[in-house]
Amino acid sequence: MSFYVGCPVWSFKGWVGNFYPTGTKPADFLSQYAKRLTDIEGNTTFYAIPAMKTIEAWVADTPETFRFCPKIPKAISHAGRLTDHIDAARGFVDVMRGLGTRLGPMFLQLPPRFSPNLLADLSAFLSAWSADVRLAIEVRHLDWFDPPHDEALNGLLAAHNMARVSIDTRPIRSLAGDESLAGSAYESLLEARENKPDVPVVPMRTSDFVFVRYIGHPDLEIDLPFIEEWAGYFSEQIRQEADVFAFCHSPDNRIAPYLCRELHRRVAQDVDIPPLPWDALDPDVPEQPSLF
Repeated sequence: MSFYVGCPVWSFKGWVGNFYPTGTKPADFLSQYAKRLTDIEGNTTFYAIPAMKTIEAWVADTPETFRFCPKIPKAISHAGRLTDHIDAARGFVDVMRGLGTRLGPMFLQLPPRFSPNLLADLSAFLSAWSADVRLAIEVRHLDWFDPPHDEALNGLLAAHNMARVSIDTRPIRSLAGDESLAGSAYESLLEARENKPDVPVVPMRTSDFVFVRYIGHPDLEIDLPFIEEWAGYFSEQIRQEADVFAFCHSPDNRIAPYLCRELHRRVAQDVDIPPLPWDALDPDVPEQPSLF
């Protein structure tokens, strides 16, 4: 049982001088990220499959305890039936095996049009998936959240020991605190509300691991009750010997690492988990962005 926490990206220049030390170069972003957090939501693979030399560089820049969680390319997930792309999915898995022990669960984000009418297609795809590679599934069509489709999906995932992704966008649905945000952060919040799915939060465990995507509000005070709620859930899952993979997003990327740190701190108060690598560093940057 392990607790991994991280962000959706590591290449964010706005972290230089706060999350990253002043003067950090882009070539060093990943190594600095991995000195602080323990996993990454691999959204870059949604758009392009990395070259082997790129994967080798990722391995060189991270410790063995770090985990990459690659997103299945959209050419597989968003291009018709999944079963038409089984060979492509196998090829993608073979490439990502280059990460070795650093390969965490992959995740398949299905488009909103992928309804329960395609359950048989999903079932066939999962049956063809490599059994030794963990996979998490994110659904966005609202019918998946109602009976009998939710039970059917949960049963299918449990049969394959695959996780059902929980995505929590409740914090960015709140209007509280919006007027106090700087213009750019407020615009990003509005954009996030449009782009992120407004779906029920379903913390349903269907495998030996948990996979959660938390979309935080730019105002930390609004996030705290949600972080406390998730910390309690994660602690309970860890006590039940599940691995937990948590990812903190925010319309203002500057805040995301600090959401991770606060979440880890609260989980560590409840269960015995390794310290966050970030906590072992001599602080040479501010503890948190000035907007907090």
